[in-house]
Amino acid sequence: MSVYPEQRLYEEAGFIAYYFHWKHEDIMNMEHRERRKWCDEISKINRKMGDEKDRKNPFDVF
Repeated sequence: MSVYPEQRLYEEAGFIAYYFHWKHEDIMNMEHRERRKWCDEISKINRKMGDEKDRKNPFDVF
């Protein structure tokens, strides 16, 4: 069994909190897949708005 890297967890939580202003506790209680899905959705919103078109988003799923 592998453990999800703590730094990555906080990066995802910070990303969601920054854009959606959700509570730390709510974000940290999410399952990993749900957190990643929200990061992906935020990335899509940013691309549509043009905020991220020239910068690499660390949460884009390839």
